[in-house]
Order: sequence, then structure tokens, then C-alpha cells
Amino acid sequence: MSIQPAAPMMEHNTSHCCFCSMQCGLVLAPAGGGPELTIRPSPSFPVATNRLCQKGLNALDHVVHEERIMTPLRRQETAVTADGDHASSAWQRTGWDEALPAIAGRLRDIQRRYGNDAVSVYGGGSLTNEVCYLLGKFARVALKTRYIDYNGRYCMSSAAAAANQSFGLDRGMTMPLSEIRNAKYILLAGTNIAECQPTMMPYLLEAKKNGAILVTIDPRNTLTSKSADIHVRLQPGFDSVFVNGLLHVIIHEQLYDHTFVNERTSGFAELAAAVESFTPAKVEEWTGILESVTRTVARGFAKAETGIVLTARGLEQQSNGVENTKNYINLALLTGKIGRPGCGYGAVTGQANGQGGREHGQKADQLPGYRSIEDPAAREHIGHVWGIDPAELPGKGVSAYEMLQKIDEGEIKAMIVVGSNPVVSSPNSRMVDRALGKLELLVVVDLFETETARYAHWLLPGASFLEAEGTLTNLEGRVFHRPRALEPPGECKPDYRLICELAEQLGRGAYFQYATAELIFEEMRCATAGGKADYSGITYRRLKEEQGVFWPCPDERHPGSPMLFADRFAHPDGRARLFGIRPSMPAEPIDDEYPYILTTGRVGSHYLSGAQTRRTTALLKKAPVPVAELHPWLAKRIGLGVGDHIRITSRRASLVFAVKVTEGIQPRTVFVPFHWGGELSVNRLTIDALDPVSRMPEFKLCAVRIEAVKPETNGMQVT
Repeated sequence: MSIQPAAPMMEHNTSHCCFCSMQCGLVLAPAGGGPELTIRPSPSFPVATNRLCQKGLNALDHVVHEERIMTPLRRQETAVTADGDHASSAWQRTGWDEALPAIAGRLRDIQRRYGNDAVSVYGGGSLTNEVCYLLGKFARVALKTRYIDYNGRYCMSSAAAAANQSFGLDRGMTMPLSEIRNAKYILLAGTNIAECQPTMMPYLLEAKKNGAILVTIDPRNTLTSKSADIHVRLQPGFDSVFVNGLLHVIIHEQLYDHTFVNERTSGFAELAAAVESFTPAKVEEWTGILESVTRTVARGFAKAETGIVLTARGLEQQSNGVENTKNYINLALLTGKIGRPGCGYGAVTGQANGQGGREHGQKADQLPGYRSIEDPAAREHIGHVWGIDPAELPGKGVSAYEMLQKIDEGEIKAMIVVGSNPVVSSPNSRMVDRALGKLELLVVVDLFETETARYAHWLLPGASFLEAEGTLTNLEGRVFHRPRALEPPGECKPDYRLICELAEQLGRGAYFQYATAELIFEEMRCATAGGKADYSGITYRRLKEEQGVFWPCPDERHPGSPMLFADRFAHPDGRARLFGIRPSMPAEPIDDEYPYILTTGRVGSHYLSGAQTRRTTALLKKAPVPVAELHPWLAKRIGLGVGDHIRITSRRASLVFAVKVTEGIQPRTVFVPFHWGGELSVNRLTIDALDPVSRMPEFKLCAVRIEAVKPETNGMQVT
């Protein structure tokens, strides 16, 4: 059920794109002098000035889409059929005066029968800092549950864990984007920036214009690799093998920065021992990467005056993703390329507020300011800010996917999902289908009836990015203010108001008295004070005047911290940690029955689960369905004919996809984008193995078999 949104009325004409972590500035302007609006790039925001990608230019379309949910909806009844499929009745429109008391009553009843931890909260990485903070507080103060996590667990958790272990601090990039132009050697590992963060490409191209060497490391030849000087086509799962080869050369040829290593790091002996046997010849034997390529990249990066390492999901979304990431950080540390102009390490954050989303309390084990929920001093501080006894705070919960497993196992009976679509984004997603169908209560706050919302008992209309004031933190660690540009249509509520009103219905409203988003931010400043992610010196006034402030910023006179680790790292002794990585096998190695590797990723026209971009005509037209990519060698091996589709079968499911044959992919690997649901959802195939530290799922590789499907039988289907 939907109501056509009314013509939007502008409050402010500036905002920021809702999609990737660049968070480019945009301007709303009348289209042709009429009531309709259009989007143009901002000429003044210091990140990607005067640039927007195709998603940003079309970001208004989903805001005014006819399928937008405009009023609270209640499911009349739900059922699960014998074969596990979900059957549901039509939605019934209600008002907020009915919805919130009814939801609160069900939550209280479930907790009375099963305990506080029977209720869980699943957040999103595109919510504002204020909503992220409030959602964590709501779970722990209003619901008193330990079960809260968010979809950033699927995005940045491995990089965050690695940075915390190596540096003592996780901020996606240790330097601002502007430093890329000063780098003479840039490694891009497992990242396809040209499609995932398109407005970041000009920074890389400017560096190349200034003489930089650009190296891409990816199983595919991507739009990004087309700009590279060297492309290393590495099979998924061999990241640390290759990096160990680079480290071996740097150490064996004495190319590392002896002074930096001796004075500012620890763990060199362990690292040297771990890479001793990884000669370039051995790396070639194990990976197929020529010995000369390993030596060329190692020498080039080590000898360059300046250099930057950028990583992303390709190497992080593995069951050893933390180790892979620490190994790339080893490269920056071993060569002393950190904490000075033109140097640094960056994990290229994916979601709009993936950085801020993990800093302020959505993660199962964290309190605001990047404080550990198990640290007595942190609990004391947050208890004081929130006005509660620290003993009332629950302990740490579990990761996002593990919460879904606990639903399937019967431990969690209710879930509130805010701004996320785990049915599409989770691995082994047929388990997620089954689990959500078992819930006694599922409440989804979203703009649309997503694949997840089809299981919901209540679907509540949230506000779009143009209708909600707040702050966000981009991939650099730059905190900025996003004004409310449009009035929420219909009965849509800003997320913070919805959370506060539900807390009131639960009898905890005294702890959620915020008239504006700025008041939430003011409390968040106090909550983060003294923490690793210290926002206490940042104010709305500063953000509006300065167009962003880099954290940490411990007081209002502090200029912010664009460049990290110039003098010391965040470990107590001030030193960074080097780690000796001994590569492990994937969770699901290939074998005779499943001889190929499936890897997943994004395409430039879509974003995350596609809930917004699949409702944007211009973007859907460019990519209406997922298309699998495979090498001509593999196409010949399976007897692929003209017009054929392929069937990909894993140990979990079997799906049929349209196919593109390209030499630009590792021969034993097939790539499928993940932005679609239902029978087009590749995450029905992926494995739910988790990294032991970050609890990040291994999206990037699982074992599959592949067969050609002739035109007369190639209907999209799942078995």
C-alpha cells in the first residue's frame, strides 16, 4: 500500500548524497521553474567539489517514489507455509496513536515472558550519527537488551578490528582525501573505487597526473583497474599470500624504513619470521602472479618517497579478513608511509555513515566514542551521561548475522530493524528468510516495503535523507552537518522522533527528551568525551561554519585531526603493531564437486540491497538484473552457447543468472553483484562463515559448480 508523495517543499537547498561514504554535497534546485526539483553538485563542499555520480544525480527519485510508505502499516496476519515460504495478508493502514502503543505492548509482553534479551535491534550504516547514538541508547536503556548490531558488520568490521589492533584506533582513513594527490605510489587492494565511490577517482587521477604509480589488486579487471599502471589479477583467498611476498622482498632487500620501524613500531621480528618462506617464486607457484610482478610492486612501493595503501571489501569480507587487512597495514608501517604528507592507510568505507555508525553504540560490543561496553570506566562514564546506574547497562551482544541465527534458534523473539534490509544483504540468506518468519514481532522502519519488510508485523514510515537533519562522518573521518531540506511527507517521522516516542510508550521517555537533533548531538559530545572517537569539541555551529571537522577533536579550540599518527600511535606505548600473518585456507575450499569460486560485489548503478536504486528508473534501466561474469576458459569448459544463462550451485542453493563472458576475470572465479532480492539474490548462495575476530561474513568466496542453461530452460529460478 502506498500514497503518492506530495510535491516537496524546500526548507534548505543544500544536502548530501545518501549513498556512498564520500557524502558529496548537493544542491536542490527548481526544475524548469515549476514545482519539481532537481539535484546538482555542490560548488562549495570541500569533498568532491562540483561532482556527483549517477546515483547522486538521481537521488531524489526514490524520495518522491510512488511506492513510498506514508503511514504506519500493520499486518493483519502472517503465516509460514510448510515449505518455509512466507505467506502474508495485506497491510492495514493505522495511525501513530495506535501503532506505537501496540508495538510497545507487544515488546513488554515478549520481554515479560522470555526476558529482556528476547528483543533485538538491527540498525543501519546510513543513519545519522544522532540516530546511531540514539538507537544504541534505546536498546540499552529503553529495551535493556544486549542484542543490538548493524549492517556495518557486513561492511567495515574487519578493517575496524585490524586498525584497532595495528594502530590502536580505527578511523577509516589516516589522512584526508586531499593527500592522495601527493602520493607517488598507490596500492588499491580489493576495491573498485570507480564504481563504488566514483567521485573519489579524480583524486587518484590527479595523483597519476603528478607522476604516481597506481596498482590495483583484484580478481577482476574493473573500471578502476583500467586506470592502473599495474593490475594484479589475484584469485580470491590469496591476499595475504601475495602481501607476504611483497613484505619478503622489502625485508630481504633491506628496503624498509629502519628508523621508523625501530622507533615507532613493535613486532618486526615476528613479521620477518612469518614472511621468510614467501619468496616471489613461491608466491608465483601458489597464486600464478609472476615473480617479476611481486618484485616490481614491492620495490616500487618501498622506494617511493610517498605512498598510500587503500583496501576495501574484496580482502576484508573473508573469514580471515582481519589478518588480510593487518597485512596491508604492515606494508604502510614497514615502509614508514604513515603520518606524513602523501602517505597513509585507508579502509575505503562503503556506506554513507559507515564510519559514524560504528563509533557511537550500534555495534554489539561498543558504547559511544568507540568505548568498549566491557570496560568498567567506559560504563561508568556513559552511565553518568545517561543518568543511569552503570550496572543497568547490559553486556555485549553478538554480531548482526549471529543475531539472525539466534532468531532461528528461538532465543530472540522480536526484532526492530531501522534502515536495513538483511534478507538481501546477509549471507546464506535462506536461513534469514526462515528466521524472520519465526519472530513473534518484527518491526521495520523504512521508506519502502523491502524484502525484509515482507516478514514484518509493523512497517513504519521513516524519513528520507532529505527530510532528516543530523550529522554524518565520511570515509576521511570528517564530521559534517546535513540540514533538513524537505518536510517529511504524509505521516513519515524523522527516525529520532520515532525512537523517542516509542521509548515514551515503554515507560523510559524521561531518558529520551530531545526536541531537536542538535540536542542529541550535544549529549553525544558529552558521551564521546575522552573516548577514542572524541567529538566533544565539535558543535553544530562549527560544522556549519567550517564545513566539517575531523575527529578526534577534544575541545572547541582544537582544529580537528585531518592527519593521524604524525607523532605517535594510539596504543599506550605510542607504537604501532606489526603482525606476522600466516595465511589460512578459506572456510570452503574448492573441490571436485564444487570446483569454482563465487565472489560478489557492487555495480556502479546500484547501492547495497537496491531498495532505493532499483526504484530509480535511470539506474534500473542501466542494470535491470544481475549479470554473472566469467572467463572464456570457463565458458568453454561448461559448453556455454549463445543466449545461454548459467546455473550457479553452492552447498546452500542453486540460482540461474544471465551471463557476460569477459577475459577480465580470474579464470576459476565467477562474479555476481548482490543488489537484488528474491530469486535474483546471490546471497542465497554465499557461505555464512565468519571472521573469528570481526565476525564479518565471507562474502567474497565460496565453492560453487557452474553449468550452462539452454535458452528454452533459462527462466530465473531457485531450487
